Amino acid sequence: MSKSSSGTLYRGREGMWSWVGHRVTGVVIFFFLLVHVLDTALVRVDPDAYDAVISAYKNPLMALGEFGLVAAIMFHAFNGLRLILVDFLKQGPKIQRQLFWTVMVVWVVAVVGFGARHLTLAFTGGGH
Repeated sequence: MSKSSSGTLYRGREGMWSWVGHRVTGVVIFFFLLVHVLDTALVRVDPDAYDAVISAYKNPLMALGEFGLVAAIMFHAFNGLRLILVDFLKQGPKIQRQLFWTVMVVWVVAVVGFGARHLTLAFTGGGH
């Protein structure tokens, strides 16, 4: 493939997918924080309503949601570090593909480790 046909960092290659993943995980984290602030604010308005909301969160479906949230946070954090390296290292743009795949490996290892522990506790009743 010629250099001109491979496109830029963001056309269908690792750079584009990391860009998309970073934006999607950023939006997911934003909406979680919004809901978290709102449900936590309930404690001041109506402590019984707060207790009811927190009790509603203690179920297997929410455990899967927590797993997804932590996976999103981990990807966003690791990819953010990758972006810093791409921006500030002189050879950063040249090694961005290797950095992307390093992030993916580290992310998978971290998510599998967290998921095994979290979901085991959540589905055996030890997590809540």
